[in-house]
Amino acid sequence: MSTDFDPPASTSFSTPERRPRKRLNPTLGKARNMLRDALRDAGLEPRGTAQEQPPLLLVACSGGPDSLALAEAASFFARRGDYRVGAVVVDHALQPGSAEVAAAAAAKLREMGLEPVQVRTVSVPVSGMGPEAAARTVRYAALDAAVEETGADAVLLGHTLDDQAEQVLLGLARGSGTRSLAGMRPIRGKYLRPLLGLRRSETEEICDSQGLDPWLDPSNADPAFARSRVRAEVLPFLEEKLGPGIAEALFRSSRILAGDADYLDAVSADTFARLRAQPDSASGAGDAEPDTILLPEAQLRELAPAVRQRVLALAAVELGGAQPSWERLRSVEALLRRTGSAGPVELVGKVSVYRQVRTNPVPQGPSGYGNLVFRKKSST
Repeated sequence: MSTDFDPPASTSFSTPERRPRKRLNPTLGKARNMLRDALRDAGLEPRGTAQEQPPLLLVACSGGPDSLALAEAASFFARRGDYRVGAVVVDHALQPGSAEVAAAAAAKLREMGLEPVQVRTVSVPVSGMGPEAAARTVRYAALDAAVEETGADAVLLGHTLDDQAEQVLLGLARGSGTRSLAGMRPIRGKYLRPLLGLRRSETEEICDSQGLDPWLDPSNADPAFARSRVRAEVLPFLEEKLGPGIAEALFRSSRILAGDADYLDAVSADTFARLRAQPDSASGAGDAEPDTILLPEAQLRELAPAVRQRVLALAAVELGGAQPSWERLRSVEALLRRTGSAGPVELVGKVSVYRQVRTNPVPQGPSGYGNLVFRKKSST
């Protein structure tokens, strides 16, 4: 893969001081190319004129090898003047000395020429979602706040091929569907993952070649966390028993499934928009009932199962419910057989689904009978 880059356009804004030229580490060149391609895929072409500053990128950096390698790759484009590059270090305050680790990471990033560099300390709540999910929630909230404050055009995340392989294995263990097995998206709104095709060993190589001293998060080796067990035990075991290349194979499967999931999601969204209806208010005023969605049974039965289940899930989510499990969706589909109970099937998020029957008082007539009714329960 080529590591050559076109010369930057003339700009009038200040750029970080250029470093003395030295032999380019090939893996660092590979990471730069990945980042450049990801930015172009996201529509963030390099620019910068007297009238317009280049896009601002924020590197989400923990101080670990993956995010430091990403910051090093991004700093190249800042020195060229293609982009403005800053960083955000989120201190979860979960370990002794975390503030010092965050400060040291911020100092390294400033030495690379990144600006602005923010350290944001968050409080991870104790909740039923588990410590990893809770930490992820507050971390992204902190990153969202940094984007809002700085007006950043993108946030760069340092997830690697190994992270994606771990994600796919965890999805398989949970019995997940296509979207979950597709793993992490390379682009999700303003969040970009440019290094998903890079191995973790390669980010470590980049850090070593550039004289960076990354912080190694001890929680990554803590067997209390499922992801840590996958990383330290499951993947090495699979490599030993099945041969090398398991991580790459899982990554390849995630890319194939991502294309399938994107297509099915798009078809399902169009189908949901076409089929959905809201009953008229029982008051006769003609206003729609915002807490109720009707889906026609006959058309639902004609859909392919993969599309039908997605359409049913979209109705639940539209009303504020959680993404239904496969088992719950199967229970909703059972209503379409018009045998046995007409419901309701209760979904997470106070959403009930039932089959409209002629004796049900609301709504009556053609707009009601022959539909599945999704209704959000009142919180009062």
